Amino acid sequence: MKITGVELRRIAMPLVSPFRTSFGTETARDVLLVRVVTPEAEGWGECVAMAEPLYSSEYVDGAAEVIRRFLLPALPPEVDAHAVGRALEPVKGHRMAKAAVETAVLDAQLRAAGESFGRYLGAARDRVPCGVSVGIMDSVPRLLDAVEGYLAEGYVRIKLKIEPGWDVEPVRAVRERFGDAVLLQVDANAAYTLADAPRLARLDAFDLLLIEQPLAHDDLVQHARLARRLRTPLCLDESIESAAHAAAAIELGACSIVNIKPGRVGGYLEARRIHDLCRAHGIAVWCGGMLETGLGRAANVALAALPGFTLPGDTSASRRYFATDVTEPFELRDGHLDVPTGPGLGVEPLPEILDEVTTSTEWIPL
Repeated sequence: MKITGVELRRIAMPLVSPFRTSFGTETARDVLLVRVVTPEAEGWGECVAMAEPLYSSEYVDGAAEVIRRFLLPALPPEVDAHAVGRALEPVKGHRMAKAAVETAVLDAQLRAAGESFGRYLGAARDRVPCGVSVGIMDSVPRLLDAVEGYLAEGYVRIKLKIEPGWDVEPVRAVRERFGDAVLLQVDANAAYTLADAPRLARLDAFDLLLIEQPLAHDDLVQHARLARRLRTPLCLDESIESAAHAAAAIELGACSIVNIKPGRVGGYLEARRIHDLCRAHGIAVWCGGMLETGLGRAANVALAALPGFTLPGDTSASRRYFATDVTEPFELRDGHLDVPTGPGLGVEPLPEILDEVTTSTEWIPL
């Protein structure tokens, strides 16, 4: 395909409630959308970089700048999704920015071909089970009320964000209140060190599915040491930025589960490579979330339908985060979300809502 031009669109999406993790609290999402225009079709990509470089080194202003200055000029005159990755490889890092560009090109490519994301990626199911991520609360009673509400909505798995001082007690309270039948896991977002191993080992008593990213993102060796000291399986998130990272983590024994976030690893093609690698090595995977709008959520749901995704992901319904989404909302049905079947992402932005939440647009001719 020949790209006529690219629109960079910023939108402001208030969250229905503050979302607190070990690295900060979000009350709204400043989202960068990438719209690729070709003679055959248009395609959308959502950049998952946050407003500040707290989850990773990327942030949304930087992502817009690197797309504008370096990524778009590097694209060849004729391009498909695979060519995007090859063309952008000389630019170090900036995987979330690269993922947004690649996704937009892939969406346009699939819309032109009349093929869905799910079919292209290799989806094996027409719907996926959904978990929900519960942020750090200011009290255990508030946490229990939140968990009760999500279970009532039908979510099949609960993930609790934890940090030092908010870990054993809230997990114990959830287990005592809701019992062992609830699928429960925790996510530390790299808030601990290996010196905290004795405290993390206390979580073994609660029959958790996994402990996600307890240690620093760049320390596979200490994750491997910690894994040998815990009965609970270790899952890596921030540490896995590519299939090569996943291979190293598996070889070291640093994890037995991987959270695949397409934005974090550079796009859905690399996400599929990680899925294939982990499946070949008997490593379970699940699809993480970055509080995406319906555009990013559509692609995540398609990815989560691949056969190696054996654990429920963070592919929550739209209303978990947004009162009004920019697409038709994704709604939970019996604890599952349907995989879109239309061409490309299978969803379209709603023009009137998109215009209402847009804070800026920039057209870049190619």
